[in-house]
Amino acid sequence: MLPMNFLSRPANVFFSKGHTFKKDRAPVAHLPPVTPITSNNSLHSEFELESLNQFLNQTSGFTTELARFDNDNFTTKKGDLPTDMAFDTGIKTIEPELNTDNETTSIYEDENGRTYPDGGLQAWLVVFGSFMGLIPVFGIVNSLGAIESYVSKNQLAGVAQSTISWIFSLYLVITFLSCVLTGGYFDRNGSFKPMCLGILFYEAGLIALADCQETYQFILAFSVLCGIGTGFLMTPLVSVIATWFYHKRGVATSVATMGGSIGGMIIAPILRKLYVEVGFKWALRIFALICSACLLISLCFVKVWDQPTAIPFPDRWEELKWYFSSSFNWRYFLEGPFLFAALGAALAESALTALATYVASYSISVGNSESTSYNLITVTNAAGMLGRYIPGYVADKWLGGFNVTIITVTLAVLCNFIIWLPFGTHLDALWTYSALYGFSTGSILSLTPVCVGQISRTDDFGKRYSTVYMLEALLTIPVLPIGGAIIGKGSLTNYNNFIIFNSIVMLVGAICYFISRWFSVGFKLVKY
Repeated sequence: MLPMNFLSRPANVFFSKGHTFKKDRAPVAHLPPVTPITSNNSLHSEFELESLNQFLNQTSGFTTELARFDNDNFTTKKGDLPTDMAFDTGIKTIEPELNTDNETTSIYEDENGRTYPDGGLQAWLVVFGSFMGLIPVFGIVNSLGAIESYVSKNQLAGVAQSTISWIFSLYLVITFLSCVLTGGYFDRNGSFKPMCLGILFYEAGLIALADCQETYQFILAFSVLCGIGTGFLMTPLVSVIATWFYHKRGVATSVATMGGSIGGMIIAPILRKLYVEVGFKWALRIFALICSACLLISLCFVKVWDQPTAIPFPDRWEELKWYFSSSFNWRYFLEGPFLFAALGAALAESALTALATYVASYSISVGNSESTSYNLITVTNAAGMLGRYIPGYVADKWLGGFNVTIITVTLAVLCNFIIWLPFGTHLDALWTYSALYGFSTGSILSLTPVCVGQISRTDDFGKRYSTVYMLEALLTIPVLPIGGAIIGKGSLTNYNNFIIFNSIVMLVGAICYFISRWFSVGFKLVKY
């Protein structure tokens, strides 16, 4: 197995800038000027030589394998350098990183020397901005049933269910593929430009969706435009949390992704009421206006902590080549922990989305009203709020992200087999199922970035997180259409087969998470 740092080390396009703080900044000891060094020079202090070694380690242009200085001699490993070589005194010095044992600051430092505020007003305002942006972004993913159940009974009443399912399957596929396109850009340039572009596509798609009547129109407006917009927004909104938090990353990510639960709670009832009050067209237009307000607030607050200064590319071809290679880095999948974590996330989330898409249709098919069926979606997302925060807190405090994810995904599978499958025709059982299932699946979305961050370098997180969603896009292509084909004409037997199929997919996802954990810590009962 190749080492993680080799596989995940980003291309040589950064020089990290010094960390600056307005308050409680630790004292900085400036390095003395670097004087010419030769193999016979014995006048350099141990401090100067060690500082130069640190400089070689921290800059993008040098590695520890290139050269090493000590008090007695100068040696090289990759090619012999002249013994009378002199280093230019104009070489930039690097300020020392802040230590975690500094009592005057809350800055934390990880094993790679990356620092994190891990709290403070500015950090939590970023969480608030991410929360507001994820209300429409994750909210619409959690409320696909509110759109699917309406259009299948009205605009597309004469269209087969398996054909309608392609609208929502393609939406998810394009969403996840669009995440890949923004991962490398986010790591290099930050969140502002992809968010602006994502808002434009997202809003254009919703406005166009209001006038759709044919299947191909729904695909172009919702699947393509909204899908691209959702994907462009998802990566920066989720990834930005990892640049601000380290020890509290699980809680911060859970709080931010609660926006998806809030969105799922309010979108379905809002659309249901607006369908009756103003019709489908104006319902979507009003909904687009609400989403634009949330996204503009998010744009004001979301920004990366200590964004690296990017070295300009020599030409456009080199720029395109770097973005393509960073977006589709297959070498990530050579790492056992990352491969199975990505498979676990992709399988679990694909099954979760499929089940959430058809739960309202299932409820209507067994005789419940549309109002009750939409309220089931609301209950699921309301319970999902607790399901995001509580597992995130437990993961940070006691068990770790992987352990909690394995437990909650397994619990969701048990809810499907013990409650929904045998007792789904009883309304009381459906209410109970919606609450328990919402709680157990809330962590699937909120802890995925935590698990990915646990096995990734922070300056490589955006690319690796988006790569997970590339794999999820590939798996989503068959999952929803297969689910629609299994449902067929919507008989109870067909729906039961659909539940069994997606529950098995989700169980395999939990097993993949366990295998990823085993690669890292084996069978030890430890926080991981």
